[in-house]
Amino acid sequence: MSKVLTFPDNWNASDIPDLTGKRYLITGATSGIGLAAATELARRNAHVVITARSAEKARDALKKIGPGLVDYILLDLTDLESVKRAAARVDRPFDVVVLNAGVMATPFTKTVDGFELQMGTNHLGHFAFAGLIKNQIKDRLVVVSSFAHKMGSFGDNTLDSIKNICLGVGKYQKWQVYGASKLANLLFVSELERLRIQNNWSFIPLAVHPGYSDTNLQAVASQMRGAAAEEKITMMINKVLAQPASQGALPTLAACVYPDLIGASFIGPNGFLEMRGTPKLTRARALAYDQVLAKNLWQVSEELTKVSWS
Repeated sequence: MSKVLTFPDNWNASDIPDLTGKRYLITGATSGIGLAAATELARRNAHVVITARSAEKARDALKKIGPGLVDYILLDLTDLESVKRAAARVDRPFDVVVLNAGVMATPFTKTVDGFELQMGTNHLGHFAFAGLIKNQIKDRLVVVSSFAHKMGSFGDNTLDSIKNICLGVGKYQKWQVYGASKLANLLFVSELERLRIQNNWSFIPLAVHPGYSDTNLQAVASQMRGAAAEEKITMMINKVLAQPASQGALPTLAACVYPDLIGASFIGPNGFLEMRGTPKLTRARALAYDQVLAKNLWQVSEELTKVSWS
């Protein structure tokens, strides 16, 4: 029998080997999980490229990351023209690309291209970006999902239902749509693994979730509504209950560097309800492995973004 891969108990950032010569690209690494992951990788001598929506945010992040080989690319996932420009700047291969950027439970908004904001940012923008740079990904594509995927669904899983959620048609429920966007991340990884085997692509896709981590993600919706008091309360609750972003980044870091991982593996924290802890292999809900839904989502994603992976 083949050996079942497990993570050592209490695997953490100090277990990351020297990464001299390795190249990593992380979307949305100006704060939170992405920033923490970029900092640790740069600390191990990797060449790290982060994406940011503005040069100002990028420069602030580079200061926080500190010394090391760190660059940035401008990328706004809510604008497919920006996605194309960013992809065009990826002119050298990366060992690992991490699709980390995201928004959560935002008020109803449309992207430049007419997508619902959460689906547009968390799934469609990343789908397009990764599709455009896939020939520059050598080893791994890491997709940051959430245990909130358990709240998501695509109705009856048909092309029309999926398209309606992507375009924000029908009643908008911010948490259910957030859950759908995170479910989409897992379906994307699942379908990508099938396509990788079929097309003999060089990299494996991996999914991670950070548990409950203290990041700016929880505050974005309050900021968008101008609800300063709510934002303050949210961040206070985070400080008390959530693990720090450096801890939440461990599943992402494990997916980046841990040897012998199998395509479509899902890594999360090992603590109570997977809210915190050190990395372990886990399973998503059954719907995340539904092949018909995954294929339908892929078809809709290619149609809406006009990015074909074939």
